[in-house]
Amino acid sequence: MAYNLKEVVANKPARFTAGHRMCAGCGAPVVGRMVLRALKEDDHAVICNATGCMEVSTFIYPYTAWTDSFIHTAFENAGATLSGVEAAYRAMKRQNKLSGKDTKFIAFGGDGGTYDIGLQSLSGAMERGHDMVYVCYDNGAYMNTGIQRSSATPRFADTTTSPAGKVIPGKMQSRKDLAQVMAAHHLPYVAQTIAVNNFKDLYEKSEKAIYTEGPCFLNVLAPCPRGWGYATEDLMQINKLAVETCYWPLYEVINGKYIVNYKPAKKLPIEEFLKPQKRFKHMFKPGNEWMIEEFQKEVDNRWEELLKLEEATK
Repeated sequence: MAYNLKEVVANKPARFTAGHRMCAGCGAPVVGRMVLRALKEDDHAVICNATGCMEVSTFIYPYTAWTDSFIHTAFENAGATLSGVEAAYRAMKRQNKLSGKDTKFIAFGGDGGTYDIGLQSLSGAMERGHDMVYVCYDNGAYMNTGIQRSSATPRFADTTTSPAGKVIPGKMQSRKDLAQVMAAHHLPYVAQTIAVNNFKDLYEKSEKAIYTEGPCFLNVLAPCPRGWGYATEDLMQINKLAVETCYWPLYEVINGKYIVNYKPAKKLPIEEFLKPQKRFKHMFKPGNEWMIEEFQKEVDNRWEELLKLEEATK
C-alpha cells in the first residue's frame, strides 16, 4: 500500500505497544512498532525475539509490549526457532489442522545476536527457504550486556572491549556488511533501512519483506544513545547523518537486482556523522586525523561498490 503516516497510525493500531522499558532515544522500539504496522490488520503474527535489549525490556513476565504471539529464544538461535515454528505451521495447514487468519513469521534480533552469535542459525534458516522475515535492529555493539564490540561495530569505535587508548585507538577491524552477506544467499528480498527519519522507507520495505514469499531479511540501523553517546533527543538527526554521509545507504535487493533508494544530492563528509557521538571523540584529537581519513575511505569505497552493483544488475 502507499504510505501515509496519518492513515497508518489511524487505521493500524500498534502491535508493539507502550509500556516497554527501552531507553529514551533508542531506535529499536521504533523498528518493532513500524515493522509490525506493515502487517495487514487481519493477519496474525508469530514474533520470535533473540535475547537482547529489545527482549529483556519488552517482555518482563507477566507483562508484555507485544500483542501478537511471542517467543523469547536464546541469544544465538532466533532464526532456527522461528524456522521450526514456520515449518510446523505449514505441516499443520497441509493436514487441515489450522484455519482462519493467515500467520506471518517475524524474528527480531540485535547485531550481537544476528551478525555474530546467531549468524549460523540465521544463514541456515535463509538457505532452507522458510517463509519468514528476519529483522536485525543494528545498534552497533552488545548494548544489553555493557557495550562490548560486535562485528557490526564500526572501525575505531570506543567500546568496553575495544577501548580507545594510546596504543590501540578503539576497534581496529572494519564493520561486517551483513546485508551483502544475506544478499549472497540469493534471497527474494533483502533491504537496508533506518529506524527513524524516513518512516516511509522503513514501512514500505517492511511490507515488501512480510508479503514476499520465502526468506527475507531487513537490516535496520537502530542507534543507541547509551552506547553511541548522543543526546536522546538527537535520534532522528543521527539517523539522518548516517544516510546523508552514506555510512548507512538505503537500498534493497529484489531477486538479485540492487536498487539504491536514496542518493544524497550533496554527500556529507563522514565527520558530520562521527562528531556528535562520544564513541568517536578520540578521533578528533590532534594527531588522529588519519582515523577520520581512513573511515572516509572505507565509506566511499563501500558506496561506490554499491552503485556499481546497482548498475550491473539493472
